[in-house]
Amino acid sequence: MSNQSQVTEFVLQGLLEAPHLQVLFFVLCLSLYTMALCGNSLIVVAISCSSGLHTPLYLFLVSLLVLDVICACPVVPKLLEILMAEKRGISYRGCMAQMYFLSWSVAGETLLLTAMAYKHYVAMCRPLHYGSMTGPWVCAVLTGAVWGTSMLGAGVNTCLMLRLTFCGPDVVEPSFCEIPLSSSAALLLTVASHGCIVASILGIHMAEGKQRVFSTCWSHLLVVTMNYSTVIHTYMSPGSSYSPGAGKAMAVLYSSVSPTSNPLIYTLRKKDVKAALRNVFTLWAGKL
Repeated sequence: MSNQSQVTEFVLQGLLEAPHLQVLFFVLCLSLYTMALCGNSLIVVAISCSSGLHTPLYLFLVSLLVLDVICACPVVPKLLEILMAEKRGISYRGCMAQMYFLSWSVAGETLLLTAMAYKHYVAMCRPLHYGSMTGPWVCAVLTGAVWGTSMLGAGVNTCLMLRLTFCGPDVVEPSFCEIPLSSSAALLLTVASHGCIVASILGIHMAEGKQRVFSTCWSHLLVVTMNYSTVIHTYMSPGSSYSPGAGKAMAVLYSSVSPTSNPLIYTLRKKDVKAALRNVFTLWAGKL
């Protein structure tokens, strides 16, 4: 052991082997990253500046958008550097920091979607108890628990990784540092909640009633499907069926596409958010 040297820098493998596709992929990732930052930031500012949107639903939405930014910022800039400058090295501390923020955001989003599933379940299946079971204090406690649990879990995992000694190899198979996470409990709760919601929708005899109820939760169902499909494939698939190419694609999908699509999905049909965005643009135009 005395003759072995510790690893002080890791080498991240690139996403593409074909050089002629790297420029195209760089432009794509840069566009998605810019849209994610601008879109999430604008919606957070619009909700914060509109007192009419200070409700439990938008508290969850703001938390999700902030976690999207936390997920994208540690990963995508380094990915762009790999694609453009071919600098694939990352320091030991940088790798640990990237690992912490990525695991924090992934765990936070998973738990937050579970809390949002609970809210939809109460609205659909226990409407008479909606006020008491999903009041402002309940949602505030749930949000605090999501942030606290995800930050604590990421911190514990990163501290345990810091106690390890890395002697080689120094090549990291994906294009960023990560820790496989377990989302089984949150996944079971989310599936159970949405199973009850679907059963409640199917129990409505009028087609108009089904359409009205489904229109209130379709965006959440879509985000949950996108989130868990990528998380399950990336972190919970058996090692024997792991494909490096597919794993890299899913990792990029989760770190760049999801943060870009989430604000579009949640605000596409919400008139109050669109009105708040117009007010923000009008205010900025007036100052300019």
